[in-house]
Amino acid sequence: MSPTVAVVAHRKKVLGAGLDALRVLIAEQGAGDLLWYEVTKSKKTRKKVREALDQGAELVFVWGGDGMVQRCADAMAGSGVPMAILPAGTANLFATNLGVPADLEEAVRIGFHGRREQLDLGLLNGEHFAVMAGAGFEAEMIADVDGQAKKRLGRLGYVRAAVRHVGGPRVPMKIKIDGTSWFEGRASCLLLGNVGTITGGIEAFDDARPDDGWLEVGVSTAKGPVQWARVLGRMASGRSDGSPFVRVTRARKVSARFASPLTYELDGGDRGATTRLKAKAVPGALTVCLPPAGET
Repeated sequence: MSPTVAVVAHRKKVLGAGLDALRVLIAEQGAGDLLWYEVTKSKKTRKKVREALDQGAELVFVWGGDGMVQRCADAMAGSGVPMAILPAGTANLFATNLGVPADLEEAVRIGFHGRREQLDLGLLNGEHFAVMAGAGFEAEMIADVDGQAKKRLGRLGYVRAAVRHVGGPRVPMKIKIDGTSWFEGRASCLLLGNVGTITGGIEAFDDARPDDGWLEVGVSTAKGPVQWARVLGRMASGRSDGSPFVRVTRARKVSARFASPLTYELDGGDRGATTRLKAKAVPGALTVCLPPAGET
């Protein structure tokens, strides 16, 4: 019996020949009922996803970038319904880490015929994320890049924002890993990762895997352009944990307290400022459609 398929799409995002072509490709796969939802902002997505699940969706295609994927993942976590990613965003970090190409026909094929895998999500302050989350330098940089800059400049937009924030202050932090004190001191950035490649294509966590039940944790004490250049250079050319300005570990649970409010973000979407973060790994929370074995 043909599955009930849902499409949740950010109508301002572009991939291949567009949403009309997507309708045709899904029809050609012999899908059953088609539930179709379009939004103009990713924050409107959760309601649409929950409606699709209530209507019996057995496969959900997500058209958009990492912000759309994150919002959908937050709504779909624990449902067991597979998510198929149609990477129509700027960075598409989750899709890239999983080997899902920015090719509409191939992404649709993977949705219908790829393997289904249960992957981990992170949960930060009550909200799931698929790629990364953090506070401080990296979050301030992301908040500084508006939608037009991302669309027009791509990765260059993040580089320019990074340059503007390398002189930011270091803030006293206390970080606990699985209930044990791990870091106490001044730091410029706290980063949590579910996968290895993050904003700007940087390999922040060399050994990260989205199916190992762990969160990767990194804290940077770098200050000023020279030290940040050394950190980013180390990430680009070798193992990030070899930098004297970076500490890296992994954990099931993470809690952090900041002496002053810091902007935090999830998968490239800023969430304002806070003095506390509480996070944990959620193993196998999201079922995702991946390329057949041997094609990644």
